[in-house]
Amino acid sequence: MVSQRPFWQRKTLQEMTPQEWESLCDGCGRCCLHRLEDEDSGEVATTCIACKLLDTQSCQCKDYPNRKQHVPDCIQLTPQGARDFTWLPATCAYRILAAGGTLPEWHPLVSGNPESVHSAGISVRGQVISETEVHLDDYEEHIVVWSGDEQG
Repeated sequence: MVSQRPFWQRKTLQEMTPQEWESLCDGCGRCCLHRLEDEDSGEVATTCIACKLLDTQSCQCKDYPNRKQHVPDCIQLTPQGARDFTWLPATCAYRILAAGGTLPEWHPLVSGNPESVHSAGISVRGQVISETEVHLDDYEEHIVVWSGDEQG
């Protein structure tokens, strides 16, 4: 008998097909934001400055299949490296599942609605600016704490 539980509850990240893995992305756009690391403490802060390829309204990459050609340091998320991606937001499905958690009700796979991540206030839709609009020296002025990532 086939389990009625969804794939993300039945499979480990490593057991997922590439399509299942990709579908875990909730489309929030937070992984495409620039981060700053304090050289002394190692603490990482997130900014509201997005990669030049992020469509700031759809929260999707403008050229996902070819992104590494345009942004060579774009990080490829893989099931094997999921536990190491502690820089991902606390709301990220990859991070949540790697830690043994469950997807939140606003996640599109749970809600069945791709807009639920936006209506829940999790996405960066309309709240970020492109890196092409900010000088590197001004990045510190754009540090923010996103909903769901508050320090407890």
